[in-house]
Amino acid sequence: MGKTNAVRIIEQAGVDYSLFEYEFSEDEIDAVSVAKKIGAPPEEVFKTLVARNNISDILVFVLPGNFELDLKKAAQVSHSRKIELISLKELLPLTGYIRGGCSPVGMKKKYLTFIDEAALLFDEIYVSAGVRGIQIKINPESLAELVNANFAEIT
Repeated sequence: MGKTNAVRIIEQAGVDYSLFEYEFSEDEIDAVSVAKKIGAPPEEVFKTLVARNNISDILVFVLPGNFELDLKKAAQVSHSRKIELISLKELLPLTGYIRGGCSPVGMKKKYLTFIDEAALLFDEIYVSAGVRGIQIKINPESLAELVNANFAEIT
């Protein structure tokens, strides 16, 4: 397995992590399916969602895979009037990542990022390594520091 950009950034920062590889299929790229494949509880496998607010700022939300983003809470924590998820065709140009392989680490630009406060319940959480088929297990506070994220209630 070649190193992904996300893994290189984590290593350069000197942050502890581990990698988990899994077989992926197009119809099972959601975080709950991934959790089953790597043998992890779904509440510890976090998905990365990208949204746009009413003034076209791009925002990143990292939340447990078995929860939905609460758009009202997301708007509130980001001081936005309104939030909507970006379209699938915008994901790659904005982040450098594809659906099912979107990592909060190593996006094309530094976007305002929020991690659901549920992450603080765990010593480590899983996030995408930036490609389908690989997850990074990392301390949530280390992740937040790395991507300059805030913890907030977003589910």
